[in-house]
Amino acid sequence: MKTQNAILLWLKSHTTPFLLSIPLLLLAVLVQAFGGTLLIRIVTVLFINLVMVLGLQVFMGNSGILNFAHIGFMGIGAYTSVLFSMTPQAKAATLPDLYPFLRPIHLPFLPSLLIGALAAALVAALVGYALMRLSDAAAVITLFALLVIIHTILVHWSIVTNGPRTLFGVDNYTTLGISAFFGILIIFIAYLFKETPVGLKLRASRDDRYAAASIGINVVQVRWAGFVLSAFLAGFGGGLWAHFITSFSPYAFYLTETFSILSMLVIGGTGSVSGAVVGTVVVTFLREALRAIENSANIAGLFQNNLVGFTEVFLSILLILILIYRPSGILGSREIRLTSEDLRSVTASSQTDRPVPSSTKEGKHV
Repeated sequence: MKTQNAILLWLKSHTTPFLLSIPLLLLAVLVQAFGGTLLIRIVTVLFINLVMVLGLQVFMGNSGILNFAHIGFMGIGAYTSVLFSMTPQAKAATLPDLYPFLRPIHLPFLPSLLIGALAAALVAALVGYALMRLSDAAAVITLFALLVIIHTILVHWSIVTNGPRTLFGVDNYTTLGISAFFGILIIFIAYLFKETPVGLKLRASRDDRYAAASIGINVVQVRWAGFVLSAFLAGFGGGLWAHFITSFSPYAFYLTETFSILSMLVIGGTGSVSGAVVGTVVVTFLREALRAIENSANIAGLFQNNLVGFTEVFLSILLILILIYRPSGILGSREIRLTSEDLRSVTASSQTDRPVPSSTKEGKHV
């Protein structure tokens, strides 16, 4: 009985990642089994976006600091993982001036992903501690400057990144199954981080930095920890994306992608993991639908000039409306979880279905 009560108490507090993961897992299985090539591609992008948005929520949602540098860390993870996963032959063709010590390196996909994520986390660890000492507004401006610095390095470090030109020769390792596995895994990581002492302290510093410091919370340290974990997840997502798209340039990791990932989190709700998941699903499918409308209109010649930027304009208007009427997003800080009534009904149902012992029945007849 004690074990059952402990399990029910644990489920009551931690149902959110399961409730979020089960529908996504079913979606991945059904699309893999019955979906066409286009739908499989869209759902794969959905899970990659989920990794990126959850990584952003880990820091931005818990600290309240807008992190413009997130996509820069995605770029670091993408290029680093590709450098370790590409074959020497592909490097010779695409990056002829690459440093000699990098040319013979050829690692499997997963170690390359981890190295890319660690590279992003290392950069965040080196620059983050000083940045986290700044006030909220100053930190936002500095993080935007960090995005510009990372983008400039990626564009001009042609020996490693092929400069502003497109990098080819990347193997397509990221499948729907792989992206779904890591997307669901990171749902649990983001949720568990939120419930850890570090996550709780980080949210306390978000609500009132000085009050948090007055009760002994090291605000700089907890912000730094969240920032490094967020960069690690961004780098990991960048590696998944790079090995899915297989050819890209540094311009993929700049303002357009920053707006896309930010809109997913803001529309869903920055304060919760559930909001990040809902926002990612809504915006990913909405963006694909808008692109289909835009392409169909251009093919049909409905406008004298091609309809360009319709998707971005529509999402921008939607984001403005969300910020006006629901500033906290669709879900805000609320998590999707089973309520106490739900758990009581499950418990009552299990007790009703349980067979009554014969001794109890005999006792009733006496």
